[in-house]
Amino acid sequence: MKNLVPDHAPYVLVGFAHPKPERAAELRELLLSFVEPTRAEEGSLEYHFHEDKDRPGTFVFYEVWRSKEDLDRHLALPHMRAFWDERMDYLERDLDIRWLSMHSPYPRPVAG
Repeated sequence: MKNLVPDHAPYVLVGFAHPKPERAAELRELLLSFVEPTRAEEGSLEYHFHEDKDRPGTFVFYEVWRSKEDLDRHLALPHMRAFWDERMDYLERDLDIRWLSMHSPYPRPVAG
């Protein structure tokens, strides 16, 4: 049977952040500050930041990257390296990151 995930499938992840209660507001602002710059990066197809309605202070991010190289370039940026190094100052437990296989991508709009 043929593989259902195309060879050119994007790199997709969903992550969950559970901050220390006293650092939740600070982490919310920090993660919000990443949205616009990340969306502007080459290879960033989608980047969304959410908060769980049933568990305020539980943050969820959803990212779609064109390639592993684009994601690696994003993670190597100084602000992302600093966040990775300092994340446990904000979190009760480490980030829960889940890799997804996208089977239903939206078509990209044609520039014109």
